[in-house]
Amino acid sequence: MLKSILSSPAAILFLLLVLTSSKCETINAQDKTTGEPHRPGYHFTPPAKWMNDPNGMVYFKGEYHLFYQYYPDSTVWGPMHWGHAVSSDLVHWQHLPVALYPDSLGYIFSGSAVIDEKNTSGFGTASEPAMVAMYTYHNIVAERAGKAETQSQGIAYSTDRGRTWKKYAGNPAIPNPGGQRDFRDPKVFWHKESRKWIVMLATGDHISIYSSPNLKQWTYESEFGKDMGAHGGVWECPDLIRMSAGKEKKEKWVAIVNINPGGPNGGSAGQYFTGNFDGHQFTPDSKESDWLDYGKDNYASVTWSNVPEKDGRTLALGWMSNWQYAEKVPTAKWRSAMTFPRELKLEQKGARFELQSLPVSEIQLLREKKVVQSNIQINGTSEISHSIGFSMVQSELELKFAPVKDANIESLGLELYNEKNEKIIVGYEFKTKRFFIDRRLCGENLFSKDFNGIHYSKEYAIEGEISLHLLIDKASIELFAQNGSVCMTDIYFPSTPLSQARIVSKNGKITCSSMTVYKIASMVDNVKK
Repeated sequence: MLKSILSSPAAILFLLLVLTSSKCETINAQDKTTGEPHRPGYHFTPPAKWMNDPNGMVYFKGEYHLFYQYYPDSTVWGPMHWGHAVSSDLVHWQHLPVALYPDSLGYIFSGSAVIDEKNTSGFGTASEPAMVAMYTYHNIVAERAGKAETQSQGIAYSTDRGRTWKKYAGNPAIPNPGGQRDFRDPKVFWHKESRKWIVMLATGDHISIYSSPNLKQWTYESEFGKDMGAHGGVWECPDLIRMSAGKEKKEKWVAIVNINPGGPNGGSAGQYFTGNFDGHQFTPDSKESDWLDYGKDNYASVTWSNVPEKDGRTLALGWMSNWQYAEKVPTAKWRSAMTFPRELKLEQKGARFELQSLPVSEIQLLREKKVVQSNIQINGTSEISHSIGFSMVQSELELKFAPVKDANIESLGLELYNEKNEKIIVGYEFKTKRFFIDRRLCGENLFSKDFNGIHYSKEYAIEGEISLHLLIDKASIELFAQNGSVCMTDIYFPSTPLSQARIVSKNGKITCSSMTVYKIASMVDNVKK
């Protein structure tokens, strides 16, 4: 949610901010794309200015709500608001006015939203339940006075499908317990067995759990994490999800904990634990965590609440950037995008459980053209874009490689490139048994010493078929390998579009048994002015 407030470029006096907070200007994204070569075609971006973490993701009455950390006055981080958009299908988004503004208690940091179906809060009625947002207040006045207790939790509610909001008169709903500098990013959900609301809070190097009967009065329950998982940075943006694995539908709970810095390839990233939750304590299966995504650019991933039971999916979204360089990337009118929405699945592998991620099936709504080829023989390179008949700039690829028999082969993958030989390579390295994304030559990369490089996944031994599922946009690539068992997300900034592609093998022969390529349409942006 936050890099360091103390090093933030936002040097605006808080009281002045409260008096002069700017209003959201909803601008047609198609108008704004003029002169914006890196504006994604089918990934969510703000109409203008700064965006980071997804917030308050909830489904209600046919709409997926996406709130997000937003600063409407600059393209770098500043006094946080909640931006707002809705979609009926997860791919076509309508921008709405800013939902939550800073007030006398502080900036509006990250949080979540629920539908109070039982009207436990009294904010709505049994027939018309309220949408309730829970978020972190960051008191900039207290921070500037040198106090540690700068963060507390507030709530707000809407009775008109999220279009207008009222803040709870009793805020903060969870005051800072004292001496707690990092006390933020509430993820709230209803625990049916204990018949109470549960909230996960990121508290420095661990997670604190609170409970409430009504979303207003909260009781401390427990904590976890001090001696487990990755601790290269501050823990942020937690989540706790009930999931089932395999045909036997074995129930497990999955705790997602984002961390900055400390990711597997540097900077921001998201880790997860599987375990059990009894309404009081989360008990991980292991002190070791795994990573949601091994790329550099998937952070603050959290899931949608209130997804209908008949749907049954666990739907997630992340911020497609990294705090190492998020404020420096070469986009002038807007900064940052979200990942494409993903479905999370839980699979049991031996004694352990593994999260898998795949693009949501609604990607089909954006598929315009389809090309299928099979039995492609590669010994070095094989051009594919010439035979496809459309640009690779906005595309989706599914590549399956037959088991490799050539003992000399070093790697295989896909190379996207342009006429200036700027390129990004995605593939699998046999010696190290790792997937990788190489963006060293992908275009502009001097804006940060942390941007350039090759990024690697965990070790993943493969004896049979190798599969790469790729989402490619103007300035990003998302890899879902081996049916989503390994995910990697990277952004990049070529001087001209990486419109061409070739399958590559290094020092060996391979067979691409099947290749399916789709041309992906741009999102229809029905912005209300």
